[in-house]
Amino acid sequence: MLTQNKRFLTIILCLEALLLIPLIAMQFTSEVNWSYTDFIVFGVLLLTVGVLAEYILRIVKNQERRIILIAFLILLFLLIWAELGVGIFGTPFAGS
Repeated sequence: MLTQNKRFLTIILCLEALLLIPLIAMQFTSEVNWSYTDFIVFGVLLLTVGVLAEYILRIVKNQERRIILIAFLILLFLLIWAELGVGIFGTPFAGS
């Protein structure tokens, strides 16, 4: 149980480090211009991915299924992120 909690904490800390990347980039370039809403949406998206990844790691015992489910989760995350960022599908979800 303790190793699962450490793993969850590690996942959350890594996701928070990812959230710091645009914040740091905003200090050095005007190309990155995120609002508070962007940070909130990205943070919620990252937190959801982290919690679901931990849930998959705790519940699914078969290693192959774990890999497939987490790969699908990462692919889904990247598609949602790309849609929100540039609207690759042109849905109202991205505001286009």
